[in-house]
Amino acid sequence: MKITVVGIGYVGLANAILFAQHNPVVLLDIDEQKVQLVNQKSSPIDDPDINYFLSHKCLDMTATTNAAEAYLNAEMVIVATPTDYDPNSCKFDTAVVEAVIEEAIALSPQTAVIIKSTVPVNFTQSLRNRFQHRNIIFSPEFLREGKALFDCLNPSRVIVGDDSDVAVKFGELVLQGSERKSMKIQYTGSSEAESIKLFANTFLAMRVAFFNELDTYAELDGLNSKEIIDGVCSDPRIGGHYNNPSFGYGGYCLPKDTKQLSTNFQNIPSKLIHAIVEANSIRKDHIATVIRERNPKIVGIYRLIMKVGSDNFRSSSTLGVIERLKSMGLEVIIYEPVLQRSTFNNDLVISDLHQFKQAADVILANRMTDELIDILDKVYSRDIFSSD
Repeated sequence: MKITVVGIGYVGLANAILFAQHNPVVLLDIDEQKVQLVNQKSSPIDDPDINYFLSHKCLDMTATTNAAEAYLNAEMVIVATPTDYDPNSCKFDTAVVEAVIEEAIALSPQTAVIIKSTVPVNFTQSLRNRFQHRNIIFSPEFLREGKALFDCLNPSRVIVGDDSDVAVKFGELVLQGSERKSMKIQYTGSSEAESIKLFANTFLAMRVAFFNELDTYAELDGLNSKEIIDGVCSDPRIGGHYNNPSFGYGGYCLPKDTKQLSTNFQNIPSKLIHAIVEANSIRKDHIATVIRERNPKIVGIYRLIMKVGSDNFRSSSTLGVIERLKSMGLEVIIYEPVLQRSTFNNDLVISDLHQFKQAADVILANRMTDELIDILDKVYSRDIFSSD
């Protein structure tokens, strides 16, 4: 069947490749540069598997900026546009998702719509009522940046927020492209599927916040953080994963999803969900305070990206630390090869690594690399396990 995927981000592109192995797929985006790159079999995002599949695999896939062309005869539309958290309304800004769905239904009334964008609880049902369109289905994604296609081809689980024939067909298409053919698909209600996404990401954020608070305790009390974490994680019920201290959780999903879920809990007796969001802010406060106490004239920021192998620094925890440092009156310089400019938010960007090392009195590195081994006396990092 013809499948249209809206949004050439890591979610949209990974899903498009998954389906394009066996079905004709059209990618729709307003960014002409992204469209051109995909049609040239080049990835606009940093993901080794996506790059490999585009250049080496036989995929029935094209990209366009023309909505009418993209939706023509489309039997299924996958919506993978971003939904940022709006602090003014205290909820996700779903305007783009709603506009995409309205246009898709108008141009192709019989199409089924699968929402991959993260949305508030009860959002899907509200759109079914608004558009009088039964086949609007939410199916959450659980993809890692830099590993999006791998996770798409080898999903840990697949959740589909409906049990209709269309929902089952979508599940079959996922299995068809997946490398895990025996995987069980969980069919749920739409609001339950939306809740699964938010609670899953909030649990991950809770682990990050927990081990960061453990690390803060160890640092301020003069204890060996690694020894404590190793001991705690030797309990198989806890496990040795997602336990590497950092400057805080960040990226596309965790910050906005935790805030959205916290908003959902406004009238629910609770404490933990709100505390996770607060703990992430406190961690960044602590990092900035430790740096200020060193009395540096210039603070160097080694990379804005969230983790090794990513080209994205959207909602990076490091950005929050920078804001705090600047509010304390400290001068900040940045080394970030992804940035092709001389300044970022009025801070100097230095493209030469050696010059950057010489100019900074203290260098913050959320994740350590071999590039910093020669100046360890300048580096401040809480990276223990050299992993994300």
